[in-house]
Amino acid sequence: MLRFWLILLSLTVLTACDQAPSNTPNSNESKAPTPIKIKFSHVVAETTPKGVGANQFKQKVAERLGGKVVVEVYPNSQLYDDDKVMEALLLGDVQMAAPSLAKFGKYTKQLQVFDLPFLFTDVKAAERFQTGPTGKSLLSSMEKYGYLGLAYWHNGMKQLSANKPLRQPSDLKGLKFRIQHSEVLQHQFEILGASPQKLTFAEVYNALQTGVVDGAENPWSNAYSKKFHEVQTHFTETNHGILDYFVVTNAQFWRNLPADIRTELEQILQEVTEEVNTLAIDLDNEHRQKIVEFGQQTGKTQVLTLTSEEIAQWRQAMQPVWQKFETEIGKDIIDAALAANQLPTTP
Repeated sequence: MLRFWLILLSLTVLTACDQAPSNTPNSNESKAPTPIKIKFSHVVAETTPKGVGANQFKQKVAERLGGKVVVEVYPNSQLYDDDKVMEALLLGDVQMAAPSLAKFGKYTKQLQVFDLPFLFTDVKAAERFQTGPTGKSLLSSMEKYGYLGLAYWHNGMKQLSANKPLRQPSDLKGLKFRIQHSEVLQHQFEILGASPQKLTFAEVYNALQTGVVDGAENPWSNAYSKKFHEVQTHFTETNHGILDYFVVTNAQFWRNLPADIRTELEQILQEVTEEVNTLAIDLDNEHRQKIVEFGQQTGKTQVLTLTSEEIAQWRQAMQPVWQKFETEIGKDIIDAALAANQLPTTP
């Protein structure tokens, strides 16, 4: 009898527990999905066009896709340099990066077109090519390797710097110049009698300061934001090449995003690209002026402008670079880039 009452009491308690309200969430209830995380890695300062663009992308995604997508930005090579980030993209350690276009020669020879010296007359000409059919087709030129281009971001036209005046191509002879990992850029300096040294961007300031290299080529925003003007006495305004960035992602990651999220991200990226490219031109002029003013105030740095005749000498000296890489790049691509130098005619 005692055993009967104990069993009855246990059943009563269990029934009461089953009927009592619980604060524990029902396992059948739907949980909020985990936000998609996008790590965006780059190598430059946050004050450069690329740095500003990455932060604008992060902000706009938070405003319009908050709770669904979270963007984390890592500037100044905090995670990877532009070489290692490509492997990290494939491994899924980061989801977006924006290396210089010069970094992609080992994946597709076509993108080497952007390294050809004196190809584009200015940034706007490069933009006309990038937004045209040939430029757009290059965005998917590395998809077989797992990479997908999303946008082109401007930085600016490249200038030469050294600790001596560089007025003629022969002035480079015997000097060591930092270059990006690009066969085109390597040949560009070799034909001028200089010694190209491949270094990551994070290494450039110390290399210039200690004399590991004698000079470099950079847009004004890179030179000013990284204080290269403090360790170089002369800048020559050659505008001999474009230094732009390729906003790139893991192709499989991007294709597998929910369609509505991917569409919104592409729209945001288009908006940011327009803002970045406008800002790049403004910053290019602003940072050039700041370097000029620094030189005027300290007497340490001088910006040299070249005459049209002097520019013609540089152009002629670098022409063999085109001849060497024309077959690899494709004459049709080079011709499309050259055509972009012509302003479109208005009806």
